[in-house]
Amino acid sequence: MMWDAIQFEWPWAFVLLPLPLLVYRLLPAAREHREAALKVPYLNDFALGQGEHKQSRKRLPAWLYAMGWLALVAATARPQYVGEPIELPVSGRDLMMAIDLSGSMKTRDFIIKGNVVDRLTATKYVASDFIERRVGDRIGLILFGEQAYLQAPLTFDRKTVKTLLLESAIGLAGKATAIGDAIGLALKRLLESEKNHPDKRAEKVLILLTDGESNAGSIGPIQAAELAAKENMKIYTIGIGGARGMSSFGLGLMRGVNSDLDEATLKAIAQKTGGEYFRAHNVKELERIYQILDQLEPVERDTKSYRPTRALYMWPLAFALLAATLISILRLRE
Repeated sequence: MMWDAIQFEWPWAFVLLPLPLLVYRLLPAAREHREAALKVPYLNDFALGQGEHKQSRKRLPAWLYAMGWLALVAATARPQYVGEPIELPVSGRDLMMAIDLSGSMKTRDFIIKGNVVDRLTATKYVASDFIERRVGDRIGLILFGEQAYLQAPLTFDRKTVKTLLLESAIGLAGKATAIGDAIGLALKRLLESEKNHPDKRAEKVLILLTDGESNAGSIGPIQAAELAAKENMKIYTIGIGGARGMSSFGLGLMRGVNSDLDEATLKAIAQKTGGEYFRAHNVKELERIYQILDQLEPVERDTKSYRPTRALYMWPLAFALLAATLISILRLRE
């Protein structure tokens, strides 16, 4: 049944339910008793009639108080809908993707379905499908420009990683290119994962995509690659964009299409870590590269299962806010 699938992440929060009653009982002095400032004849009769009227009007707020508090406590307990167990074929590979968001990625020299797009859009188009196919891998996402940022930690949730990639924007991490910092951040996260799971050593892989040369960061790309090689992290580098003075549209020479891609450094990074360097001038070549990467042999590991969860706290929280709004309106009308 549906109700059987609802669980509370923090069930201890329900101990707060009697809190208003305890406050009412233990702190009676908090109730105020005011006397009328103006003596009116027959005041007792007048007050009696008003009291009966107010009592009938306060019954509804009393129920709202109780129901609103119950809903607020239920939201605090973090209700979740827990789905049926889903088995995951786990490959044993921790795969980080590092995507360049520097200013040069806005160059429009790729074509997708007849439309001219920038390099980042082409990368999203191809890499998102690649992420979707990586069943069994834990995938993480690093975005880098002048600095490198961890956008998504290693996770089996490919949908979330894909969404975060599609939401990325050029210039989000600065206009320069810090390839060494991106490699260093990936290595740090992969080593942390290995430290947290010492009994399950996974193959460490980084796929780094850029269209420029490293001109920022606190560590050089070659130095970072040497550190990665010592920790057995394999790096596959992808250089994208048209060659200098050459359009990648396949239409021949075209002025204004320029690339500062440092292929020598990208090749050296791949060579030092046992990976491979790829060059993509257009979307077809980029798709072919990711198809090759798809063929990486996995390191088999025992199958795992997980139960997908969906947060439900927003429903009781919305009811509590509604109850509070109604109480406020009724109190203003008294």
